[in-house]
Amino acid sequence: MGISPSVRMMKDIQKPVRGACPHDCPDTCSLVTTVENGVAVRVGGNPEHRHTDGVLCTKVSRYTERTYHPERLLQPLRRAGPKGAGKFEPITWDAALDDIAQRLAAIAARDPQAILPYSYAGTMGLVQSESIAARFFHKLGASLLDRTICASAGAEALTQTLGGKVGMKVEFFAESKLILIWGSNSIGSNLHFWRLAQAAKRAGAKLVCIDPRRTETAEKCHEHVQLRPGTDAALALALMHELIVNDWLDHDYIAQHTLGWEGLRERALRWSPERAAAICGVSVEQIRSLACDWGTTQPAAIRLNYGMQRVRGGGNAVRAVACLTALTGAWRHRAGGILLSSSSMFPVDKAALQRPDLLAGRTPRTINMVTIGDDLLRPASPAFGPKIEAVIVYNSNPVAVAPESSKVVAGFARDDLFTVVLEHFQTDTADYADYILPATTQLEHWDVHMAYGHTDVLLNRPAIAPVGQAMPNTQIFRELARRMGFDDPCFTQDDQSLCRTAFGDRVDYNRLLEQGFATLDIPDAPFAQGGFPTASGRCEFFSEALARQGQDGLPDHLSNYETAGSSARFPLAMISPPARNFLNSSFVNVRSLRDIEGEPLLEIHASDAAERGIVSGAVVRVFNDRGEYRCKAQVSARARPGVVNGLGVWWRKLGLDGTNVNQLTSQKLTDMGRGPVFYDCLVEVRPA
Repeated sequence: MGISPSVRMMKDIQKPVRGACPHDCPDTCSLVTTVENGVAVRVGGNPEHRHTDGVLCTKVSRYTERTYHPERLLQPLRRAGPKGAGKFEPITWDAALDDIAQRLAAIAARDPQAILPYSYAGTMGLVQSESIAARFFHKLGASLLDRTICASAGAEALTQTLGGKVGMKVEFFAESKLILIWGSNSIGSNLHFWRLAQAAKRAGAKLVCIDPRRTETAEKCHEHVQLRPGTDAALALALMHELIVNDWLDHDYIAQHTLGWEGLRERALRWSPERAAAICGVSVEQIRSLACDWGTTQPAAIRLNYGMQRVRGGGNAVRAVACLTALTGAWRHRAGGILLSSSSMFPVDKAALQRPDLLAGRTPRTINMVTIGDDLLRPASPAFGPKIEAVIVYNSNPVAVAPESSKVVAGFARDDLFTVVLEHFQTDTADYADYILPATTQLEHWDVHMAYGHTDVLLNRPAIAPVGQAMPNTQIFRELARRMGFDDPCFTQDDQSLCRTAFGDRVDYNRLLEQGFATLDIPDAPFAQGGFPTASGRCEFFSEALARQGQDGLPDHLSNYETAGSSARFPLAMISPPARNFLNSSFVNVRSLRDIEGEPLLEIHASDAAERGIVSGAVVRVFNDRGEYRCKAQVSARARPGVVNGLGVWWRKLGLDGTNVNQLTSQKLTDMGRGPVFYDCLVEVRPA
């Protein structure tokens, strides 16, 4: 039979466009967007990309719903009411950009450090995140932003132990015989790794989940070690103790490829399973059994994620866990070792993209994004420098995601703070803006991506023209640079050229154009013979760099700032893992995904609920000295006794009382990496 004319016409007007998922997820999927008559009708996974294998998470499979959302920002807006009221009026691009440039120039004339960029991982693309934007702020001499809100403690820990954010290749987890999934709900946040773990399980591997919450992943593993938040280093040290006393060690690998063994051995021998069990809240038998599994199974691997590092001792915990792989010689096998992040394996030319030379010898102060609540409220002082007078927010939603949000709100509500927000939607942060500028989504611009869960570079082609008057971040900053009189040719470099600049000749750009991705040339077992990217070339149990900073050179357990049982007023530890169908605060306004999540929830164990007269579905007050948050309670076995799980990150305006879980979290910082301590938080819960 022949093809009907209508089918032939459909084939003529329908085209697939290759792209990349922009979101903060280790999978960095290759996308195929189907376009009909200039409209994106479907986003799917690229079946030709082995790590994506044609499969997307629920969130990104609905990306067209996000792109064509009825509340999408389609034109520049200027504030027309009090800050926070969310009242705006349309304005032309020229009028908005002219006024923004004029106001920034006036502030910069006094002190450019009074201007602060605030951005993170709303897109992981190298071009639409920190290329022209970074050049703009470097040329301006604005305050620098310490981008620490997610991964910096673990990143510093890996750097001090393995030499960088490096690890085993994710595809070989499918061949492992033992997999420890440590601090990760892989089903919700690392779907494609979970498929590899399932392949290993079908081949006979044992899966162990180590997590304070009984997640969907924990339910599907052979074993769940449900430890208390912030006790991961104690568990790792007790495992080392058992490896030593039972001689489950690879002595040759230790001798040839590690540094500081004698000191680590002495420390680990102080950590009996009994001592760790009392701290972790798990049984001695479970610790001994886990140590036996790790010490006697090869190949064995650890998939570490960022949840465990969001406590005071998070960096030490990551260091301790990373040491386990060298003690047993797990690195000898391509299916052995550890993976937290692979991002240091990518040869990104950040200097060429971001042009720090435009600072021209100036050394602006650095503001930590975690402490934005305090910093927006600080007066000028010799120690702090000038008061922050302007904030340019892009790729982030700090009013929702930054800790101790009552202070963040108070800072953004300042009448004397000039705030510009580049966004797709009118988020909690956008409500406090003086100007909102409509940015393009991933379907509408060029970008290039590295990954932190695999080792492929991905290219994103625009599938459709920008919706409404939306502009790429790069173009917005080009326009501002022109109005500020920045005439360096680097401010006119186009996005495709920036994509080429990101990797230079280190990655075959023609291959990216042809197939949408290119695989880095990395050995299957990168550290089988040592060769770690540390100064010594070894896995450094003892870090001289940390010792020079006045820190302990060996990993150790550090108690949380707020330890459960230490406060009669706030006896419950609270962690705030992400809701499964959101990604940080992205996708919260996508109706179909919000319908799946239902409403903001606090999971509480039956024993804690009974003690407080709380039943499922009841509205509860969750509170501490930093604030109060109201939500629905869910009495659930996902919570362990003494720990509640406040699922996030909901937009504040969608909460019961205009707040979210970050009303309760603190601005304290981790032991290394200057990261946040979202999971180091004591609260009390009462019926509302």
